Amino acid sequence: MAISVISLVAEAGGRLDHFLQTRISGYSRARIQAWIKDGRVSVNGAAAKPSMLLRGGETIEVSPVDLPPLKAEAEDAPIEILYEDASVIAVNKPAGLVVHAGAGALSGTLVNRLVHHFKSLSQVGGELRPGIVHRLDKGTSGVMLVARTDAAHRALAEQFSGRTTEKTYLALVEGRVNADSGRITKPIARDPVHRTRMTARLEHGRDALTEYRVVRRFEKFTYLEVRIGTGRTHQIRAHLANIRHPVAGDKLYGGQLADRIFLHAWRIRFESPATGERVTVEAPLPKELEQWLGAII
Repeated sequence: MAISVISLVAEAGGRLDHFLQTRISGYSRARIQAWIKDGRVSVNGAAAKPSMLLRGGETIEVSPVDLPPLKAEAEDAPIEILYEDASVIAVNKPAGLVVHAGAGALSGTLVNRLVHHFKSLSQVGGELRPGIVHRLDKGTSGVMLVARTDAAHRALAEQFSGRTTEKTYLALVEGRVNADSGRITKPIARDPVHRTRMTARLEHGRDALTEYRVVRRFEKFTYLEVRIGTGRTHQIRAHLANIRHPVAGDKLYGGQLADRIFLHAWRIRFESPATGERVTVEAPLPKELEQWLGAII
């Protein structure tokens, strides 16, 4: 339920986050700051920053979100297992499924399903993210690795940070990509205007590496095989949008609206912490994406 408060003239000069902490009981300033940064607070109908100074007389609307649970609860829902050994499980995440709990997604996540199917998972990431070494965006389907033990989690995390894992995606992008292959190294940063997305159009940000190869060209689309050397938030989506070829269906980055975005984590190669062997796991292209390809041929 939204909360509406009006600041007083006597409160002019105070910070927005301090003001809300005094007016809304039961929540910490850190929680209130998170709401503001997530766009859950408006001042006279406009977005604001936690440090905004009040003038008095502003109408402030707050849309609180429930605190997440202290630990992930088990939920009986299906999981497609692609590979498993004593240290790791590889699952096929469907599009539309959130990986772990967060603002607006306290249940119905992949983690809730994992807790039901596997009684013991790594706790390195905390009780809300058991087993989660890396993640995929909600709209992205495909293969994900889940650590069974803390030791396996650390070993896999070291492989990701050391860039010895190989992650390959399949993406349909808008327009005809001229080059048969390419390499994008633009840094990735939070978009200063649209806070829900990332951008590769700034000079600063976290280093990122995306390589692509054309699989097939269509009249208005290009089908790509994409490999990433880093795992930045929305990396593929931001990088491909930066070269003016947004992922098909990705409205957030300039693509046309569709039922889902055409981005699929197809293959991952890693070293099993249990056996030391190099493992390759592939997730088949979902039927809805196969049908999409068939419709544009």
